[in-house]
Amino acid sequence: MNRPPASRFDQELLDLYDDYAHSRIGRRDFLDRAAKFAAGGLTAAALLEILSPNYAWATQIPKDDARLKTETAEYDSPKGAGKMKGYLAKPAATTGKRPGIIVVHENRGLNPYIEDVVRRVAVEGYVAFGPDALTPLGGYPGDDEKGKDLQAKRKPEEITEDFVAAAQWLAKHPDCNGKIGVVGFCFGGGMANTLAVRLPEIVVAAVPFYGRQPVAADVPKIKAALLLHYAGLDTRINEGWPAYEAALKQAGVKYEAFTYPNVNHGFHNDTTPRYDEASAKLAWSRTVEFFKKTLG
Repeated sequence: MNRPPASRFDQELLDLYDDYAHSRIGRRDFLDRAAKFAAGGLTAAALLEILSPNYAWATQIPKDDARLKTETAEYDSPKGAGKMKGYLAKPAATTGKRPGIIVVHENRGLNPYIEDVVRRVAVEGYVAFGPDALTPLGGYPGDDEKGKDLQAKRKPEEITEDFVAAAQWLAKHPDCNGKIGVVGFCFGGGMANTLAVRLPEIVVAAVPFYGRQPVAADVPKIKAALLLHYAGLDTRINEGWPAYEAALKQAGVKYEAFTYPNVNHGFHNDTTPRYDEASAKLAWSRTVEFFKKTLG
């Protein structure tokens, strides 16, 4: 089945799926409330399946791409889970040290979409690392619904420490020159903002895609340049943007922000109907240009 466009679905149903994807409602509640949109032989369960990630749609850079070297890497997170793992990708023809970029997954662990984004970053010439917050629970389980449930079982403050440790580890990696960028999506977008706050001496550039904003009191700690991507229909996340922008201006933080009209939260994720090809490609081209400008 080809990926259906978001325009095929009622916006109320897409918003309902967003509530389900972020655990604000459970599966049964989603199915009950989605029943009114079931028509043409489709059940509520079928609608959920169509709206959920399909990783057959996700691969842009093959796992065996000859331009890259990839591996599972381990690192220490003494203030978090202790031992952590992630997906490391770098150009196969590495000569000299390169900037590093942390890729932060959504609220469901290091799934195939995020692994593909790690490879997309690496083919641009960076040492890219995608930590898996589900490492202490066995890693991404191969199913997003299970992954979402597992991530919800971890303490948020420990997950934060795991990503802080990942950035510190990557900065000291033998192939890295110590300059670190961060790009994250959904939960990962909020984490990209958090790492800019927590690691001003390491994080040079951060790109949150539809991520929660830090509290205003923390914004002056940011030394990184920011590129912020928001989805026009994402009222839940966008409500925090005016206060964040005011704080960024007051603190003199260098930033660019783009809101993509008429697209949903998750518009960059090419495994679901919420994906918007034009906006995703534009946002990604801006991201690559931004990293080349800020990291080299």
